[in-house]
Amino acid sequence: MRIDIITLFPNMFKGPFDTSMLLKAKKLDLIEIYLHDLREYGIGKRKQVDDTPYGGGSGMVLRPEPVFAAFTAVKKLNPQAKSIVLTPAGSKYTQVMASSFAELPGLILIAGHYEGFDERIMSLADYQVSVGDYILTGGEIPAMVIVDSVVRLIPGVLGGDTSAQDESFSKDGLLEYPHYTKPDEFMGMKVPNTLLSGHHGEIAKWRQMQARTKTKKNRPDLLD
Repeated sequence: MRIDIITLFPNMFKGPFDTSMLLKAKKLDLIEIYLHDLREYGIGKRKQVDDTPYGGGSGMVLRPEPVFAAFTAVKKLNPQAKSIVLTPAGSKYTQVMASSFAELPGLILIAGHYEGFDERIMSLADYQVSVGDYILTGGEIPAMVIVDSVVRLIPGVLGGDTSAQDESFSKDGLLEYPHYTKPDEFMGMKVPNTLLSGHHGEIAKWRQMQARTKTKKNRPDLLD
């Protein structure tokens, strides 16, 4: 998969994309990630990318010309890619969306900044995505979230064949069941006997019950 990211702050991505599973995926040639500085497509000598909003209001709005120019150039490099505009006004990001994105041949992520996008930029989007009901300084961190959540679902990136299948939101839409490892007892807290029994059928039932209990407590909305 090829992933292109259009951003005003490409240096923000260096650390997260050079460690852990993302680094592994790159070394295995499972992904290619390219960063494109939106400022290079700015207008005039000052490379202007934003301006004041029509109708008044605080903050600055990203102009359409630089974003369209950057997107046009990147699309030529990644012609089969689907485009994602990262905006708080987009659809809420889910594991289902991550799974569908992982099956695509390529992605182009457009990270906003300042007060937001000129609305005409949205015509470039195959998807408008929000990573949650809160506001961040820009779209760079949401872009990292999407890349990380998508890349780890590409076959060959995670260690186990079922690692991604058993996670929260992936199986029956429930949160993942509790995990335990050695020692059997720690500070008076014991590993449930069922997990020590070796009875795989009972362990499966216990995990399903615990997943539903945890979901009911922490995310009852998922049970709806």
